Amino acid sequence: MAFGRSSRTGAMHAVSPVEPLTLKILVAGGFGVGKTTLVSAVSEIRPLRTEERLSEPGVGIDDTGGVEGKSTTTVAMDFGRITLREDLVLYLFGTPGQDRFWFLWDELAQGALGAVVLADTRRLADCFAAIDYFERRGIPFLVAVNCFDGADRHPVVTVRDALDLDAEVPVLLCDARDRESVKDVLVGVVEHAMSLARARRASLSASS
Repeated sequence: MAFGRSSRTGAMHAVSPVEPLTLKILVAGGFGVGKTTLVSAVSEIRPLRTEERLSEPGVGIDDTGGVEGKSTTTVAMDFGRITLREDLVLYLFGTPGQDRFWFLWDELAQGALGAVVLADTRRLADCFAAIDYFERRGIPFLVAVNCFDGADRHPVVTVRDALDLDAEVPVLLCDARDRESVKDVLVGVVEHAMSLARARRASLSASS
Protein backbone atom coordinates (compact mmCIF):
# COMPACT_ATOMS: atom_id res chain seq x y z
CA MET A 1 0.00 0.00 0.00
CA ALA A 2 1.34 3.44 -0.93
CA PHE A 3 0.86 6.39 1.41
CA GLY A 4 0.71 10.16 0.87
CA ARG A 5 0.52 13.20 3.19
CA SER A 6 -2.55 15.34 3.61
CA SER A 7 -1.80 18.95 2.64
CA ARG A 8 -4.20 20.42 5.24
CA THR A 9 -3.59 18.38 8.37
CA GLY A 10 -0.28 16.68 7.76
CA ALA A 11 -1.93 13.33 8.53
CA MET A 12 -0.88 10.26 6.58
CA HIS A 13 -3.58 8.73 4.40
CA ALA A 14 -3.70 5.65 2.20
CA VAL A 15 -3.37 6.12 -1.53
CA SER A 16 -4.99 3.40 -3.63
CA PRO A 17 -2.66 2.06 -6.32
CA VAL A 18 -3.75 2.90 -9.84
CA GLU A 19 -5.19 -0.08 -11.68
CA PRO A 20 -3.36 -0.59 -14.97
CA LEU A 21 -5.22 -0.35 -18.25
CA THR A 22 -5.54 -3.83 -19.74
CA LEU A 23 -5.83 -4.30 -23.49
CA LYS A 24 -6.45 -7.38 -25.61
CA ILE A 25 -4.32 -7.97 -28.70
CA LEU A 26 -4.74 -10.82 -31.18
CA VAL A 27 -1.80 -12.46 -32.93
CA ALA A 28 -2.91 -14.01 -36.21
CA GLY A 29 -1.44 -15.37 -39.42
CA GLY A 30 -1.00 -18.52 -41.42
CA PHE A 31 -0.03 -22.00 -40.30
CA GLY A 32 3.55 -22.18 -39.03
CA VAL A 33 4.23 -18.44 -39.28
CA GLY A 34 5.55 -18.08 -35.71
CA LYS A 35 2.57 -16.97 -33.61
CA THR A 36 3.35 -19.30 -30.70
CA THR A 37 7.00 -18.25 -30.83
CA LEU A 38 6.06 -14.56 -30.73
CA VAL A 39 3.78 -14.92 -27.71
CA SER A 40 6.36 -17.05 -25.90
CA ALA A 41 9.20 -14.62 -26.61
CA VAL A 42 7.52 -11.65 -24.99
CA SER A 43 5.21 -13.04 -22.28
CA GLU A 44 6.18 -12.27 -18.70
CA ILE A 45 4.17 -15.23 -17.48
CA ARG A 46 4.48 -18.82 -18.60
CA PRO A 47 2.35 -18.75 -21.75
CA LEU A 48 -0.68 -20.97 -22.06
CA ARG A 49 -0.33 -23.15 -25.14
CA THR A 50 -2.81 -25.50 -26.78
CA GLU A 51 -0.45 -27.26 -29.16
CA GLU A 52 -0.91 -30.80 -30.41
CA ARG A 53 1.35 -32.93 -32.54
CA LEU A 54 0.60 -32.97 -36.26
CA SER A 55 -1.03 -36.28 -37.07
CA GLU A 56 -2.42 -38.27 -39.96
CA PRO A 57 -5.87 -36.55 -39.91
CA GLY A 58 -4.13 -33.33 -40.91
CA VAL A 59 -2.37 -34.85 -43.91
CA GLY A 60 -3.63 -33.16 -47.06
CA ILE A 61 -5.31 -30.44 -44.99
CA ASP A 62 -2.45 -28.65 -43.25
CA ASP A 63 -0.04 -27.21 -45.81
CA THR A 64 3.46 -27.69 -44.40
CA GLY A 65 5.24 -26.40 -47.49
CA GLY A 66 8.06 -24.15 -46.33
CA VAL A 67 7.71 -25.31 -42.71
CA GLU A 68 8.48 -28.99 -43.15
CA GLY A 69 10.20 -29.15 -39.76
CA LYS A 70 7.04 -28.15 -37.88
CA SER A 71 5.74 -31.02 -35.73
CA THR A 72 3.03 -29.31 -33.64
CA THR A 73 0.09 -26.99 -34.25
CA THR A 74 -2.08 -24.67 -32.13
CA VAL A 75 -5.61 -26.04 -31.90
CA ALA A 76 -7.26 -23.35 -29.74
CA MET A 77 -5.07 -20.40 -28.78
CA ASP A 78 -1.85 -19.21 -27.21
CA PHE A 79 -2.13 -16.82 -24.28
CA GLY A 80 0.45 -14.51 -22.74
CA ARG A 81 0.78 -11.21 -20.89
CA ILE A 82 3.22 -8.33 -21.04
CA THR A 83 3.41 -5.11 -19.02
CA LEU A 84 4.49 -2.33 -21.39
CA ARG A 85 4.30 0.34 -18.70
CA GLU A 86 3.27 0.39 -15.06
CA ASP A 87 -0.17 1.52 -16.18
CA LEU A 88 -0.51 -0.57 -19.36
CA VAL A 89 -0.81 -4.35 -19.61
CA LEU A 90 -1.40 -6.32 -22.81
CA TYR A 91 -3.07 -9.72 -22.95
CA LEU A 92 -1.99 -11.60 -26.05
CA PHE A 93 -4.16 -14.20 -27.76
CA GLY A 94 -2.54 -16.21 -30.54
CA THR A 95 -5.11 -17.60 -32.96
CA PRO A 96 -4.97 -21.03 -34.63
CA GLY A 97 -3.74 -20.84 -38.21
CA GLN A 98 -5.62 -23.66 -39.93
CA ASP A 99 -8.98 -23.09 -41.61
CA ARG A 100 -10.68 -25.88 -39.65
CA PHE A 101 -10.14 -23.99 -36.35
CA TRP A 102 -11.41 -20.63 -37.53
CA PHE A 103 -14.72 -21.05 -35.75
CA LEU A 104 -12.75 -19.94 -32.65
CA TRP A 105 -11.77 -16.58 -34.12
CA ASP A 106 -15.05 -14.77 -33.43
CA GLU A 107 -14.82 -15.71 -29.76
CA LEU A 108 -11.18 -14.64 -29.49
CA ALA A 109 -11.84 -11.35 -31.29
CA GLN A 110 -14.43 -10.18 -28.76
CA GLY A 111 -13.13 -7.02 -27.05
CA ALA A 112 -9.82 -6.90 -28.92
CA LEU A 113 -8.21 -3.48 -29.31
CA GLY A 114 -6.23 -4.59 -32.33
CA ALA A 115 -4.32 -7.38 -33.99
CA VAL A 116 -0.92 -8.35 -35.32
CA VAL A 117 -0.96 -10.27 -38.60
CA LEU A 118 2.31 -12.18 -38.69
CA ALA A 119 3.58 -12.81 -42.22
CA ASP A 120 6.18 -15.14 -43.72
CA THR A 121 7.50 -13.93 -47.10
CA ARG A 122 7.90 -17.57 -48.17
CA ARG A 123 4.14 -18.09 -47.73
CA LEU A 124 2.82 -14.54 -47.98
CA ALA A 125 -0.58 -15.54 -49.32
CA ASP A 126 -1.28 -17.40 -46.07
CA CYS A 127 -2.03 -14.14 -44.25
CA PHE A 128 -4.67 -12.91 -46.75
CA ALA A 129 -7.49 -14.57 -44.79
CA ALA A 130 -6.46 -12.90 -41.51
CA ILE A 131 -6.18 -9.50 -43.20
CA ASP A 132 -9.62 -9.93 -44.75
CA TYR A 133 -11.07 -11.00 -41.38
CA PHE A 134 -9.88 -7.88 -39.55
CA GLU A 135 -10.76 -5.53 -42.40
CA ARG A 136 -14.34 -6.83 -42.56
CA ARG A 137 -14.78 -6.48 -38.79
CA GLY A 138 -13.14 -3.08 -38.49
CA ILE A 139 -10.44 -4.33 -36.09
CA PRO A 140 -7.24 -2.25 -36.36
CA PHE A 141 -4.22 -4.34 -37.33
CA LEU A 142 -0.67 -4.14 -38.56
CA VAL A 143 1.38 -6.61 -40.55
CA ALA A 144 4.60 -7.86 -38.94
CA VAL A 145 6.94 -9.64 -41.35
CA ASN A 146 8.71 -12.41 -39.45
CA CYS A 147 12.33 -12.39 -40.67
CA PHE A 148 13.12 -16.11 -40.60
CA ASP A 149 16.70 -17.30 -40.98
CA GLY A 150 17.33 -17.97 -44.65
CA ALA A 151 14.12 -16.32 -45.85
CA ASP A 152 14.32 -13.70 -48.58
CA ARG A 153 14.19 -10.13 -47.28
CA HIS A 154 11.88 -7.76 -49.13
CA PRO A 155 11.38 -4.00 -48.73
CA VAL A 156 8.31 -2.98 -46.74
CA VAL A 157 6.81 -1.30 -49.80
CA THR A 158 7.05 -4.58 -51.74
CA VAL A 159 5.23 -6.48 -48.97
CA ARG A 160 2.57 -3.77 -48.77
CA ASP A 161 1.95 -3.91 -52.51
CA ALA A 162 1.85 -7.72 -52.54
CA LEU A 163 -0.79 -7.74 -49.79
CA ASP A 164 -2.74 -4.82 -51.31
CA LEU A 165 -2.88 -3.06 -47.94
CA ASP A 166 -4.52 0.29 -47.28
CA ALA A 167 -2.00 3.10 -46.83
CA GLU A 168 -2.90 3.48 -43.14
CA VAL A 169 -1.96 -0.12 -42.24
CA PRO A 170 1.57 -0.25 -40.73
CA VAL A 171 4.02 -2.87 -41.97
CA LEU A 172 6.96 -3.74 -39.70
CA LEU A 173 9.87 -6.16 -39.91
CA CYS A 174 10.42 -8.28 -36.82
CA ASP A 175 12.02 -11.37 -35.35
CA ALA A 176 9.34 -13.35 -33.50
CA ARG A 177 12.07 -14.92 -31.33
CA ASP A 178 13.38 -11.60 -30.02
CA ARG A 179 11.63 -9.97 -27.07
CA GLU A 180 12.57 -6.38 -27.92
CA SER A 181 11.59 -6.82 -31.56
CA VAL A 182 8.20 -8.20 -30.54
CA LYS A 183 7.69 -5.37 -28.03
CA ASP A 184 8.20 -2.86 -30.85
CA VAL A 185 5.47 -4.63 -32.83
CA LEU A 186 3.05 -4.57 -29.88
CA VAL A 187 3.70 -0.88 -29.18
CA GLY A 188 3.08 -0.28 -32.88
CA VAL A 189 -0.32 -1.96 -32.93
CA VAL A 190 -1.46 -0.16 -29.75
CA GLU A 191 -0.40 3.21 -31.16
CA HIS A 192 -2.08 2.43 -34.49
CA ALA A 193 -5.36 1.40 -32.86
CA MET A 194 -5.42 4.46 -30.59
CA SER A 195 -4.60 6.77 -33.50
CA LEU A 196 -7.55 5.38 -35.47
CA ALA A 197 -9.81 5.77 -32.43
CA ARG A 198 -8.80 9.42 -32.05
CA ALA A 199 -9.43 10.07 -35.74
CA ARG A 200 -12.89 8.51 -35.52
CA ARG A 201 -13.77 10.61 -32.46
CA ALA A 202 -12.59 13.76 -34.22
CA SER A 203 -14.64 12.86 -37.30
CA LEU A 204 -17.77 12.27 -35.23
CA SER A 205 -17.24 15.50 -33.34
CA ALA A 206 -16.82 17.46 -36.58
CA SER A 207 -19.99 15.99 -38.09
CA SER A 208 -22.19 16.61 -35.02
